[in-house]
Amino acid sequence: MKNIDHLPYIEEHGKALAGALLTWYQQNKRDLPWRKNHDPYRIWISEVMLQQTQVDTVIDYFNRFMVTFPTIEALAGADEEQVLKAWEGLGYYSRAKRLKQAAQVMMLDYDGAFPTTYAETLKLPGIGPYTAGAVMSIAYNLPVPAVDGNVLRVFSRVFNDDRDIGDMKTRKAFEHMAKALLPEDSRHFNQALMELGATICTPKNPRCEACPIHALCRAKASLRQKDLPVKKKRQKNIPLEMEVALVRHDHHTLIVKRSSEGLLADLWGFPIVKRDEALQDGMSIHDELEEFLGVKVKPTGEIKKAKHVFSHRTWHMTLYAFDIDHKVRPHFPQVEWIDLTKESDFPLPTAFKKLIVHM
Repeated sequence: MKNIDHLPYIEEHGKALAGALLTWYQQNKRDLPWRKNHDPYRIWISEVMLQQTQVDTVIDYFNRFMVTFPTIEALAGADEEQVLKAWEGLGYYSRAKRLKQAAQVMMLDYDGAFPTTYAETLKLPGIGPYTAGAVMSIAYNLPVPAVDGNVLRVFSRVFNDDRDIGDMKTRKAFEHMAKALLPEDSRHFNQALMELGATICTPKNPRCEACPIHALCRAKASLRQKDLPVKKKRQKNIPLEMEVALVRHDHHTLIVKRSSEGLLADLWGFPIVKRDEALQDGMSIHDELEEFLGVKVKPTGEIKKAKHVFSHRTWHMTLYAFDIDHKVRPHFPQVEWIDLTKESDFPLPTAFKKLIVHM
């Protein structure tokens, strides 16, 4: 089905497909906190949180975030560390930084309100075509598509299309198809497509018997629904052996602010270094610590192993404990001493939390 024009099929069956989806959605939509109203701020926050994160996980984070930052003004005026702390555990922390940046732009250029056009929304930091389409259609019922991974999967099956959904050309083609399918009620239609992909037309074992548009699905008619969508393999994930330091003094533990580039940029964490295979276990982080701190540290042994998977890297971490005679504070990068037994104002990424759980 490559390079086939689906518009004739949409012209013939589009109204029936949209009608069936809308009816199904009104009867089966999940009760989610960001669906309580059409506030663009709440919709925007939820959409960003839902990137790379399951709905069940997002709900509690969303509710807490709304209490802490109930308005664009509150988010724009917040300290970045406070925003990152509220985001702690969701991962992909650049999303949280861009939320604050976008809120600041809205305070300066839009009097603290969310833009009301797709083009203006697309100019905000961290907002791409999908997020802009989702917010504009759901908040203002504007006739713009919102094509995320769920919609790409639904379309590849409905139209029996075996183009690579990871290809930008395919996404553009599907956005054009979504635009052609949009009924007047674009607000609920876009949500219905996403809901169908999230709950029925799932990546594995799609529940075709429960699908409201199974009679119009070309892949099901061809018994190819489990073969689609086509997505080429991503860049190979590279395993890295990492040594991590738990530096302690007087019941407090040293954390450092990471550089502004690379994984977990600008976040707080334990000193960490890639293991040098030429050195004995634990010596890579030992030597790094002494060079960084400028003082002698006393190793007290290996205490924990953990693994953390990023999109293109996997850290295989070994945590080593060290004692130090006094609390040093090098000027760069930033250094703090915290009590791990108490709640801290400094957000620790999940990768490091894995090393201290149950300690």
